[in-house]
Order: sequence, then C-alpha cells, then structure tokens
Amino acid sequence: MAAFTTRPEITGTFGVATSTHWIASAVGFGLLEKGGNAFDAAVAMGFVLQVVEPHLNGPGGDLPAIIHSAREDRIRVLCAQGPAPAGATIAHYRDQGLTLIPGSGLLATVIPGAFDGWLLMLRDYGSLPLRDVLEPAIHYARHGHPLLDRVSDSIASLADLFRHEWPSSAATWMPGGAVPTGGRPFRNPVLADTWDRILREAETARGREAQVDRARDCIYRGFVAETIDAYLREACVMDGAGARRKGVLTGQDMAGWQAHWEDPLTLDHDRWTLCKPGPWSQGPVLLQSLALLREAGIADMEPGSAAYIHTVIEAIKLTYADREAYYGDPDHFDIPMEHLLSPAYAADRAALITDRASFDQRPGRVPGLDHLARAAIDRAAARHEAEVGSDGGEPTMAHLSNRRGDTVHVDVIDRWGNMVSATPSGGWLQSSPVVPGLGFALNSRAQMFWLDEGLPTSLAPGRRPRTTLSPSLALRDGKPWLAFGTPGGDQQDQWQLAYFLRLAHGGQNLQEAIDAPLYHSMHFSASFYPRQANPGRMMIEPSAGADVIADLRARGHEIEVSEPWSIGRLTAAARDPDGMLRAAATPRLMQAYAVGR
Repeated sequence: MAAFTTRPEITGTFGVATSTHWIASAVGFGLLEKGGNAFDAAVAMGFVLQVVEPHLNGPGGDLPAIIHSAREDRIRVLCAQGPAPAGATIAHYRDQGLTLIPGSGLLATVIPGAFDGWLLMLRDYGSLPLRDVLEPAIHYARHGHPLLDRVSDSIASLADLFRHEWPSSAATWMPGGAVPTGGRPFRNPVLADTWDRILREAETARGREAQVDRARDCIYRGFVAETIDAYLREACVMDGAGARRKGVLTGQDMAGWQAHWEDPLTLDHDRWTLCKPGPWSQGPVLLQSLALLREAGIADMEPGSAAYIHTVIEAIKLTYADREAYYGDPDHFDIPMEHLLSPAYAADRAALITDRASFDQRPGRVPGLDHLARAAIDRAAARHEAEVGSDGGEPTMAHLSNRRGDTVHVDVIDRWGNMVSATPSGGWLQSSPVVPGLGFALNSRAQMFWLDEGLPTSLAPGRRPRTTLSPSLALRDGKPWLAFGTPGGDQQDQWQLAYFLRLAHGGQNLQEAIDAPLYHSMHFSASFYPRQANPGRMMIEPSAGADVIADLRARGHEIEVSEPWSIGRLTAAARDPDGMLRAAATPRLMQAYAVGR
C-alpha cells in the first residue's frame, strides 16, 4: 500500500510544470498546451512569479538555472547573476562608515540579472514569440491577481518605512495609501506598462530571435537602464544599516553586462550524477556533502533516524565551512573546486564526524590557502558575538528595511525531454524602493560580499556575489531524470540534500520525499545581513518525532523545533526512460503546485 501523501505525485506523458505558486504552474502548463517547450514555459512562469510573489523575487533580481536540451543532448547552467558595479569598491563602502554591506537599500544593489537571463533562455532554446511568454505576466500585473496573505503582511510590516522613506514603494504597494488586503485582486499597472513598452519596441525587429535581442537591448541599453540610471543619480534612501545612502549602479554598468551559459559541476553518486552551478553559487556544497556522506556510510543508516540526521547535519557544517572559506567568483579567484570535490578530501573530512555535535567552524585544509580558512573562522566568531544592531532593538526605520526576502523556484519538463530547474530571487518589494516609472525594485545581492580584502567573496567591481541560489538537475543511469530545487537562502542545499538522499537511498517517490520531515543547520556564517553564525544550532520539524529530537539533543545539538509543516518549499519534476513524467510540490505555505498530464 502506498504511503499517505498530502498530494498525489503528478504523472503523465505530455508535460509537467511545478513552481512555488499555483498561478505560475498553471501558466507554464498552458504554454506547453499551446505548443511551447519547457523553456518557453519556464520563462513565462518566471515573469509571472515576479508579479504574484513580489516579496520573493522581481524583475530587478537575479537568476541561476540549469537545463537539459533534448535537441543538443546537453546540460548547461545559465548564469544571470549580475556582478558588482564599477563603483562598488571596498574603499567606497568603508568611507560610508560600513563594516558590512546593508541588507537593503541602494548600496546593496548589483546589476539586475533576471531580465537578461530569462530572455537569453528564450532566445537560445525557446520556440514561441516573446509576446506569448510575456502576456500572462502583463495580464496579471494589469488586471490583478489574488494577493497572497504573506505579501499583504510584508507590506503591512513595512508601511511606515514606505510612507516616510520610500514613497515610490508606497505608491506601488499601497495604492490609495492603504495596505492591500490578502486574497483580493492586486494590480501593478506601472510594471505592466514597462513590459508593454518593451514588447512594442522589441516587435520593431523582424524574427523571433531578433525581437528577443531587441528586448534585451531595450532593458540594458534602452529606456529601462536610462530610467534606473537617472533615478540612482539622485536617490539617497534609508537602508538596513540605518542611514540614507546613494547607490553606485549606473546605466553604463548595465550596458556592459550580459547573462551567459556555463558548464555544470558534477558528482557521481552510485547510479546518479548530480549537476550544479559553480562556486559563484553555493551549489557545490551539495556535491561536497554527498561525497562526504558516502564516505561516512550514509547508505547503510536508517533514513530519518537520529544517527542519520546527526550525520547529515555534521556533514553540512563541514561543507558550509568550506563554502565560507573558499567559494566565490571563479573568474576573479582561483577556487580550489577540484581539491574540494576529490575523494581523498571527502574521506579526510568524513573522518571528522563523531557521535557528538560539533560547535567549531572547521574549513578543510587546502594547500596555500590556510589564511582563507583562518579568516572564515574569525568572521564566524565575530558575527556570533556581535550585536545584531538595527535588527535587534526597537523597530527603527533601519530595522524595518532589514526585512529579508526569499526566493521562488520553477521545474518544467516537456514531452521531448527538455528540462529546466530555475531559482529566481532578489528585487524583493522589501529590498529597495521601487524605481519610479518602472514598477519594480532593484536587488540587494551585494550584501553577500565582505568588506575585507583578499577573499574570494571580497567586494570588487565586476565580481559576482557568492549567491545562495542553487537549482539542481540529476541524471540516473546516465540519463537526465530529475529537476528540483527550493527557495530558502542558506537552507536551499540543505533541504535539497535531505530530499535527494530520500530519492537515492530511501526509495520514496517525489511527493513522499517532499512531505517527509525537514531540518537544517544554522551553525555557519549566514549569507544575509547581519551575517550571524549560530554554532551548534539546528532546526527540525516536529514530525521527525519526539524520540529522534530528544536523541539529537542528547548528542549535543542545540535544537529549535519549528512549527509543523513550515520548513522548505521544494518542488521537483522527473522523466523516466519510457517517457513517463512525474512532478511534485510542497504543501508547506500552501502555495506551490505541480500540474501535468
């Protein structure tokens, strides 16, 4: 008898689309029904998510994706993570009195990447005209969509900041001066006008690909970039560090940048090959964790037991310590990925796991880079002891502007075997003021840089921040089988690790593995302002069981038990060798849905 799940595992042969919002999933499947492929569907879903989940992503945000092209029989990573602007120097930020980059405001902005990333995917792999994939998002922006309660709550918590410090955001998110009501239609006509103008200008070109490229030019070298440039020349706004500051992004920065394709990093794990973005994301921690856990004998442990969860959490502490020491933009720093993914290194690291919870930050030793390990340990210690500052006292304006956003996720597979896993984020309604005349905000991804010299993650012009965004694609027996991912910042690859292990070793189907209890560590330096570490602390859902939780506490873990059904927003889609398609979506937060037939 099959196990009870909150929803069925969706199956079919025509196509599957799954995402963190039911409207986006329906739109994506509608594009498949219209004759589009997985790439057309994913792009349409991405733009719709900017409308219906504006507290989690926006047009001014960023985008990594990993795809399989059936035509090319090739897996590629799309990097639409914009780099730091030319004026983003450590000296300039230090001169502003900063030791950390604020979590919101204009100094936290890097070049917006999501626009160009989605359009590059559409140009190179899509089949439908630009209008077909943009019209659903324009419709929901202009005519309205049922506002999520969480969006209404986010706006309510920021209402005073919007009124007194970010008036352009008040005009967009509080029409008529009032916080919009959850569940009622909400519109963003200015954003719809922006997209309509992009379409009109793009359609002056002849041919689908030429129109997509014209749209890219319109955004990065046309009226959108010009509007952003003009706004940032004058704007001086309250940020998360408690002062009004100007940004450094310019139209020239935008004009000189484009999204691009890369090869994935891969790791073989039994009959599986897991594919991830490079160390400009946190994606390699999933590969490192799998390599380490294989050495630790995870396949022989009882899934869900205290010993099993303890071993996974201890592995995560070790791999995330390496993330903090060694990851960054490989175009600007020689990242030792070959060493970090080697079997010998994994064996050495696995030997550090004992039956007790570790409270130490323990980056591995990489020859010639001992100073990076020491620096990561020192940063974690400093941020563990530091006062939270504007996040910790009375609700000042700075405190209000530190409301962190999150992320969305998309998985699509079509009947030809094309696959997309994408994790867009940034440009949240709480990240910075809405750019007047455009209807969207810029991102705050620069907060992931450090204002110290000599690190892989030191702030520098042209350097990509080491993002947390981390979509996944897995092959089984050499054939592309699974696209999956989740929002969740530092937790993304922790939840994906737990999920993948259940599929690889637990024999669960896509939905069963999503519904099972989730957990994560908070041991290491966080990627978001104020960058704190919480040594030894982990969070776990109560459905893991009282005996398991008690056993973990006895092993020394500092346990925070979450509310039921509150951790993770995983979605996944798979394609069997016979063409059977599968999809699943988390019931947590009651927003994500899988659609297929």
